[in-house]
Amino acid sequence: MIANPMLQALVPLVDDLSRELPDSERYRRLLDAMRALLPCDAVALLRLDGDWLLPLAVNGLSRDTLGRRFKIDEHPRFGLLLAAGGPLRIAADSPLPDPYDGLVEGFHGQLEVHDCMGCPVRVGEKPWGLLTLDALASERLARVDLRDLQAFASLAAATVSVVQRIEGLALRAEDERRRADIFRALMAEKSAPPALIGQSPAHLRLLEEIASAGNSALTVLLTGETGVGKELVAQALHAASPRAARPLISLNCAALPETLVESELFGHVRGAFSGAVADRRGKFELADGGTLFLDEVGELPLAVQAKLLRVLQGGQLQRLGSDREHQVDVRVIAATNRDLAAEVRDGRFRADFYHRLSVYPLAVPPLRERGQDVLLLAGNFLEQNRSRLGLGSLRLDASARAALLAHDWPGNVRELEHLVSRSALKALAGQSPRPRIVSLSARHFDFPVAPESAAAGTTAAATDTPAASAATPVDLRTSTEAHQRQCIEAALERHRHNWASAARELGLHRANLVRLARRLGLAGKGPAE
Repeated sequence: MIANPMLQALVPLVDDLSRELPDSERYRRLLDAMRALLPCDAVALLRLDGDWLLPLAVNGLSRDTLGRRFKIDEHPRFGLLLAAGGPLRIAADSPLPDPYDGLVEGFHGQLEVHDCMGCPVRVGEKPWGLLTLDALASERLARVDLRDLQAFASLAAATVSVVQRIEGLALRAEDERRRADIFRALMAEKSAPPALIGQSPAHLRLLEEIASAGNSALTVLLTGETGVGKELVAQALHAASPRAARPLISLNCAALPETLVESELFGHVRGAFSGAVADRRGKFELADGGTLFLDEVGELPLAVQAKLLRVLQGGQLQRLGSDREHQVDVRVIAATNRDLAAEVRDGRFRADFYHRLSVYPLAVPPLRERGQDVLLLAGNFLEQNRSRLGLGSLRLDASARAALLAHDWPGNVRELEHLVSRSALKALAGQSPRPRIVSLSARHFDFPVAPESAAAGTTAAATDTPAASAATPVDLRTSTEAHQRQCIEAALERHRHNWASAARELGLHRANLVRLARRLGLAGKGPAE
């Protein structure tokens, strides 16, 4: 019998290395064991990606943390931990702000982390990421043996190695590089972390298609509602292609007057029209060897569509006002929020041009079909706004999370991005001095909120303010159950009362969801036994 608690925790995890498990389950078991063994309130596993740390798994932190992208030079604690040769505990009285302030789950109010430690994770001889522990009480982590943390970090490295080895068996090395390129290219602009974030089945299917189509030379037609992120998908397709080192040129077809479309696409020579004072290359020539992204392609005039068809078929074009032909090698990615098949039937779009564009049709899913990806994306936008506003922490309270999950998102990801920015400013308005930790609640959002959610938002806002909490009695259990009831009903509605699908979205087993629904008085909506 194993008496040592550390060994009792590690042996099952070592056993897992030889078992067939989903990556997320491996990471979850590792963090569960850490929480059970070490005296902390939260643990996280973060992957190093250039100048950023990307959370892969968390335990004890709010779900939106998984969507945040931490820029290392904006979080000096992360920098200290990464630079350490091994486990490091940062002094409890350190003045450096903690990246997880206000993000620890299960606590109300503007709570700050008062004790933290971490250990770099190395795979082979290369730095891979970071394992962190946090506690809300100072000196709590003083009892942690640094050797125990090092053991978990070593096990994390072994787990990552197993995951990479399994992926290597399933994918050729070149395919893996292409998949990684999707994210690296979107990280190239340091001020703008990637927004291709999500864990929902719909989003993962999209990433698989991007990796597959990106490595081909096929023309891709992106379809989807306004605001779903078609331009980001186009960037990802380019990054995953053999043309990644060549230019990606974008043109919004809806933003140009009809008289200038040909000049923008094909270029012109001096004197071709009034104002053409010099020769000018068009977008096709600028994209030679690379990719041309035609956004809102459904807005192109029929005459321009005919000329574009010739370029797509043979790579030959003529500048406006010139008889000379230019040969170009360009891959085209087009995007539209219109039903182009219907436009063809109605005579507003050329059938031959439509079929030439839609060699590989790729539908980008709307946000309402992506379940809890809403919270991950919100976390990404919260971190961006935290940095812009100079805050220590910008977080969502329970009412805000419930409201985001219940909303239908007609404007998709773009609507969510703008909502978070507006709400952050609303939450700051009139506060002097400016608080270090700011909580967004449902009352800060400007879309209709169900009465239950609005009441819960008032409750959550009151718990964030000590004075308000003292003045108004708070029935925390009632407000929590109201949030749970609303989330379950909204998920069931989105999935047409398919309990298995709703359970997957909510991160629960189907049986547990049914039991919770019955406890909340939703038994009448339960599945037939």
